[in-house]
Amino acid sequence: MEAGAGVAPALRFDFAREIHILRVLFRPVRDATSRPAGVFSKEHRLNQRDQRTNRDARTNRRIKAREVRVIGASGEQLGVLTIDQALSKAQEDGMDLVEVSPLAKPPVCKIMDYGRFKYLEKKKQNEAKKNQVVVLLKEIKFRPRTEEHDYNVKIKKVREFLEESNKARITVMFRGREMSHREMGQKVLQEIIEDLKDVAVIEAAPRMEGRQMFMILAPNPKMLQAQRSRAESAARNAKLAGEASAAASAAPVPAPVEVEPAPPAAAPGAEP
Repeated sequence: MEAGAGVAPALRFDFAREIHILRVLFRPVRDATSRPAGVFSKEHRLNQRDQRTNRDARTNRRIKAREVRVIGASGEQLGVLTIDQALSKAQEDGMDLVEVSPLAKPPVCKIMDYGRFKYLEKKKQNEAKKNQVVVLLKEIKFRPRTEEHDYNVKIKKVREFLEESNKARITVMFRGREMSHREMGQKVLQEIIEDLKDVAVIEAAPRMEGRQMFMILAPNPKMLQAQRSRAESAARNAKLAGEASAAASAAPVPAPVEVEPAPPAAAPGAEP
């Protein structure tokens, strides 16, 4: 008998195979209704599609419901009608049937001129954009020893920026040994506050950030209110002047008065 005969060979451990077996054994069981992540039912997709804004609302034959609650063109309640009855009513008025509340049961539809409705909505959005106020934040940098001329120029720029309803970040930069004299930066910021107290209020108090000391100034509400009052007064005066000019131009012009020429004077010695 040879040496080693009858000894079982050493088993080799297959790590990848064991991991695969564990994954199979502990795989979560899915029921028949479960779906992979990101896959939604048809009902869910319809609900998501129904949650649209008015500009994407379903109209006329695109409405899927069999019965709808109808609101007339003047806002009157017409009750629950079948979709064919509602469409007929809209066609009689020469308008569209628009689904305004798709998630209600039954869905709520309104009879309206949908093209004009979309036009007015777009016009309203454009007006809102025009009236939107954008506030900017501009940074003006100073040094602990800023010269008087430079200081006055920068203060003038900050004042102009605040009068435009924007905010200003005032920064004092320190270099080298100036870090040991932070009171100089505080003094500069205090002078700025005093010079701009008529147009600015402190939104963020002075504080250190690394080698910089900064504060944020916002426009003074009293100053903004005075600006609005002046603008409204100027607009009102311009309107009155325009109306007066239009009234003057529309007033009838008096007809010229015809003056008969005087008879020629008789020559001296001539018989009358």
